[in-house]
Amino acid sequence: MHNYKELEIWKASLAICTPIYKLTKKFPDDEKFGLISQIRRAAVSVPSNIAEGSSRSSDKDFVRFLEYSLGSCREIETQILISQDLEYANPETVAVLLKELYRIMVMINNFIKKLRSNY
Repeated sequence: MHNYKELEIWKASLAICTPIYKLTKKFPDDEKFGLISQIRRAAVSVPSNIAEGSSRSSDKDFVRFLEYSLGSCREIETQILISQDLEYANPETVAVLLKELYRIMVMINNFIKKLRSNY
């Protein structure tokens, strides 16, 4: 088992939730049950899956949850790009968020590789 609170991937994925919530707060009210809900749930899913996976009894099980986190990162990426296309988010904000999101994905991928080398 791993202490998820000590993992940099968990810290980084938790930290990106705040700017995503701030961004979506500016979206139109009619997106409340659409894009706002989707992107926020995906953002929360990343650190949540890392935390849940860390409690599993094997690295193989943990990797599965890390893969779920990667999937959620791709959801966030897609939803941020849609937000930009709809002119809900400016290109500068999108660039900053995507840069951090890509950094998190690299970290998760590297951790997956490390865990897989153990089994």
